[in-house]
Amino acid sequence: MKPDAYDVIVVGAGGSGLAAAVSAAQRGGRVLLLEKQTQPGGTTGIAVGSFTAAGTSLQHRAKIKDHHRIHAEDVAKFAPDVIEARNTADMRAFFLQHAADTLEWLQAMGLSFVGPHPEPPNRQRRMHNVVPGAKAYIAQLQLQLARHRGVMLCDASVTDLLCEEGRFTGVVACVGATRREFHARNGVVLAAGDYSSNAAMIAKHKGSAYGNVEGINPTATGDGHELAERAGAQLINMDVTYGPELRFVPSGRRPFQQWLPASGPWSRCLGWLASRTPRRLMNAMIKRLLVTWQHPEDSLFADGAILVNQQGQRFVDETESPVRELQVADQPGKVAYILLDQRLCERYSAWPNFISTAPDIAYAYVADYRRLRSDVTHSAHDLAEVALLCGVDAQGLVGTIQQWNEVVAGKQDDVFGRCPTDFCAPLVGGQWLLLGPVKAYFTTTEGGAMVDRQMRVLDDQGDVIPGLYAVGQNGLSGMVLWSHGLHIAWAMTSGRLAGEALMRAE
Repeated sequence: MKPDAYDVIVVGAGGSGLAAAVSAAQRGGRVLLLEKQTQPGGTTGIAVGSFTAAGTSLQHRAKIKDHHRIHAEDVAKFAPDVIEARNTADMRAFFLQHAADTLEWLQAMGLSFVGPHPEPPNRQRRMHNVVPGAKAYIAQLQLQLARHRGVMLCDASVTDLLCEEGRFTGVVACVGATRREFHARNGVVLAAGDYSSNAAMIAKHKGSAYGNVEGINPTATGDGHELAERAGAQLINMDVTYGPELRFVPSGRRPFQQWLPASGPWSRCLGWLASRTPRRLMNAMIKRLLVTWQHPEDSLFADGAILVNQQGQRFVDETESPVRELQVADQPGKVAYILLDQRLCERYSAWPNFISTAPDIAYAYVADYRRLRSDVTHSAHDLAEVALLCGVDAQGLVGTIQQWNEVVAGKQDDVFGRCPTDFCAPLVGGQWLLLGPVKAYFTTTEGGAMVDRQMRVLDDQGDVIPGLYAVGQNGLSGMVLWSHGLHIAWAMTSGRLAGEALMRAE
């Protein structure tokens, strides 16, 4: 075999790519994993790390009777009907049937999970959370790849696919500044993540108005989708996105869980302790993640909070989504701030009114944001003072509140068409809170190549494209996965199944 020839080449070292590479390497494959960034991780590496599945050993231990067919029924209740109607039902049922086996595969490698946790409308507790967080997937899979003599090259951007006699046989990549060709005997796996940060691709499929909205992962630029399209793949649901939604800008500090060991004996010890930790203490750790990753609840705006830009001015009807998010993306710096007065600060300090949530697991209130996200939480007794704390124009903000309170009092109509009759409460002093900056983000995109049950890419006629496979967000195959923990479960499951199929293809 040539020095640059392998059994399997995987493009992208996020969760799905690492899973595919490890699965093939465990079966004796000579595997090359190429990653355009300087280190592996992708979107999986910045996620919370939930893995949702039915019929798992953790459910059995908790005396929960469950089945993947029941799970399939429940998953259909998460997305709006108009989105759920786009789902490929047979493929999603196939995925859910194999998800529990993938969780066992991951646990056998040494990964630890706590749960299962509830997430309505799931009828059973199915959400398993990896300990200490999603970076554990990356660390453990990377370790497994090394143990099975797989090769990973970072700073290696794949620019093209090699094709011989109608079969894809390798890739062209820029490794550092050097152009190189790598050949694959069994096949090439596309695992390059979503296209949430490819403005041109978003605008093409979803509409030009969405082109200003950023992806939560700036490196998710649709590289695998572009390669698949050039290869003749059938791409489906390219206009379906999770978001846009408002999220607080990420903290410059690493979250607490990022400091914890992600592999080795200390990680296993942490998993053992987590499974025996009182719920109250586990919730405290989850809450720390919650204020890092979750979005502010829409109820804030329904109860009377307003959005202002850096000039201190309102610019949209805050209760209208996705118009709200699109307008935030058009503001200076693509940022906005959420203003709460004393009434709202008190209201969002206790159940059932919370700023953000991981449903039925943890809830974050005003005090949690003050303690855990002081970088996006600015409070003062004086309106002008709170504006100055975060660089918002104080004079503009004071004028905005005067105008808004006249709208609430019925003295004038809102220029953005918002109707305040549901709450009829002016924003008044005593305590002011500006939360932000917030930005409009796409969490992920739901479009991808159609694949069969071996993760082989299909063309527009439904025929297999020889030698080309796709996993994770590159090979969603028309599925709608609008539930916490399903995208990571699909990333790991599709990667595992692709590795198995590739080694059967010898």
